[in-house]
Amino acid sequence: MRIIGSKGEQLGVMPLHEALKQVEALELDLVEVAPDAQPPVCRMMDYGKFRYEQKKKQQGPKKTVVEIKEVKMGSRTDSHDIEHKVKNIRKFIDEGQRVKVSVFFRGREITHPELGRQMLTGVVELVQDVAKVDIQPRLEGRNMAMLLTPK
Repeated sequence: MRIIGSKGEQLGVMPLHEALKQVEALELDLVEVAPDAQPPVCRMMDYGKFRYEQKKKQQGPKKTVVEIKEVKMGSRTDSHDIEHKVKNIRKFIDEGQRVKVSVFFRGREITHPELGRQMLTGVVELVQDVAKVDIQPRLEGRNMAMLLTPK
């Protein structure tokens, strides 16, 4: 059998029992690579490690996670505070991130969801040059939320 070492070097042609002695001394496995060749080719390797690496290659690279930033504001937030939040939204959009803008309602404020919708449409008007609305404003319990993505 023709033997290839663990680092890819040629060890030459040798009988099977001699190759097995060398493999046992190095605590590796003897794997037949080319059985049809004359003489058959075997390789010294750690077969468990080889299978692990093959499995990792087959799975492929990990998928990148798209981060969603969230900007929260109350239904009675002042216009100056909204401008500050819009500045943060613009910064996140410029970084290529998606932004969830939510308005929360406390107590009896939930009886006036139109205030939250007006606030969200005002935010959209302020960032429409850099972002577009991916998910329209909708009421989710005591929050009204929408999703903005970069243009």
